[in-house]
Amino acid sequence: MEKNRKLSVVIPALNEERHIAEVIAVVRRQAPDVEVLVIDDGSIDATVERAQAAGARVVTSSLLGKGASMVDGLALIDTPWVLFLDADLGGLREDLIERMTAPLADGLADLVKARFSRSGGRVTELTAKPLLRVFFPELAHFVQPLGGIIAGTTALLRTLTLDDDYGVDVGILIDAHLKGARVVEVEIGEIVNDSQPLDRLSLMAQQVSRAIMHRAKASNRFSFEQFLELEEVERQSRGTFERVARRLASADKVALFDMDGTLIEGRFVEAMAKHSGREAELAQWLDRHDIDASTRSDSIAQVFKFVHQRDFLRVARALPLREDAVEAIKRLRREGWLVGVVSDSYFIAADIVRRRVFADFAIAHFMSFGNEISTGTVRINPAFRHGDSPSPELVSKANVLRHLRDQARPGSLFIAAIGDNLNDVPMLAGADAGFTIAPKHEDLRRGPWREVQRLGEVSDALLGAATT
Repeated sequence: MEKNRKLSVVIPALNEERHIAEVIAVVRRQAPDVEVLVIDDGSIDATVERAQAAGARVVTSSLLGKGASMVDGLALIDTPWVLFLDADLGGLREDLIERMTAPLADGLADLVKARFSRSGGRVTELTAKPLLRVFFPELAHFVQPLGGIIAGTTALLRTLTLDDDYGVDVGILIDAHLKGARVVEVEIGEIVNDSQPLDRLSLMAQQVSRAIMHRAKASNRFSFEQFLELEEVERQSRGTFERVARRLASADKVALFDMDGTLIEGRFVEAMAKHSGREAELAQWLDRHDIDASTRSDSIAQVFKFVHQRDFLRVARALPLREDAVEAIKRLRREGWLVGVVSDSYFIAADIVRRRVFADFAIAHFMSFGNEISTGTVRINPAFRHGDSPSPELVSKANVLRHLRDQARPGSLFIAAIGDNLNDVPMLAGADAGFTIAPKHEDLRRGPWREVQRLGEVSDALLGAATT
């Protein structure tokens, strides 16, 4: 293809003997005449030999570090476009080059980032995306800001400062944007790459944070309000499924408790409305089943617009707990159960309740705050959606269970669920054992679940089952 004559492919590599030949082969099948340049970062395995055997030109980098290797590659090519690929990728599509270069060929972009699905992504979800939302919100829509599959004009990339470390890819994104470049993200399907050890993930998070913060400082985007927002970002990161997934490796039994009416007496939003004098406003939307759940959720969130964050915290700390909630959860945890709070309410409250009953984690939706004041908007927790469900956009507690099972070995995870109302039915239906406590609707009494009067009966049943 004519446009492939405009392209060079650069692959920074360090000890990637397992994957390098296949990555090069994918390029060769799609664009046989394109130069493939591997910049070797001092590999001590067979990376160099296998890259050369696969038909790539191999050059030793001038300095250890991915960014330095990318700069070396840019200096050695003479084509107007360049495609950077990571050396540890598997499952690359056979139309990858076409997808990545089409926006360049059509004159629609100066830089193209790949959007893909894969397992992992903890640094992306827990570090990069939260910091981008605070300091560069106009870039927060990028799904894979840390992805190393990048195509762009050589002229643009040569004007950017490329970090030597793991911050290089997000740095390219931010710098290109700040220069006014047209940046797009294209879908390339599912890829696989090797999981990183925890120590490397920690280093990656530090370097990515530094790359984003340095650019925020250089572009005068620091403010006291943003530091307050960072505090809220850290709070919300505790409610992501990625945090929960880390704990699943050592757990084979999970108990999921609803919050309103199950762990606490009454509902948080009602207590919140009473505290802030907004009971009449809330009553217009509470239990409105004639409108869809998303509209009702957004409308209830608007009731609490301009309420200070400390009021949410104060009300959550004062909520009356069900009498034996603490002891029931402690008993389960002593016997090796991982215990979570799953709520359609707000994480700021669910996390307080989680801490009060000594549960392991909480999953709930995120009320948005600006300068510690509620904006009246709520962000759905991604754990309530699941791409493989019949309706991916359906917001449901059942999807939390699907995510849990995705992370566990097939058939290895036993899940119990405890709830009291109709919104808990999907979670109860997806669990291996379901319990209802003081059910608020007749449909819960007709389901195949055990009705209990005290949470202690749940722990009695589960611990009895676990020992038989």
